[in-house]
Amino acid sequence: MNIEKIIKEGKGTIIDVRSPEEFRGGNVKGSINIPLQQVPQRMEELKRMKAPLVLCCASGNRSGQAHAFLVQQGIECYNGGSWMDVHYCQTETT
Repeated sequence: MNIEKIIKEGKGTIIDVRSPEEFRGGNVKGSINIPLQQVPQRMEELKRMKAPLVLCCASGNRSGQAHAFLVQQGIECYNGGSWMDVHYCQTETT
């Protein structure tokens, strides 16, 4: 399944790994804020979320780090890159 389809059809959970301050400044509708530093401590919560997870941040760097970690833990996830790209994909009409 491609990431655009997952986002547009709401087939997974969007996780924003930016800081709470950045998240408050703007975010993807329905996304959940779990800062990158908290990802290891919140593994049980992440495992219970609707998969696949779509990770985003400001540029794709932190979500890439979270993606690498979560894949090692056996969690189905994708690096969505910038939250603005994920937002655009979510709101884009076909």
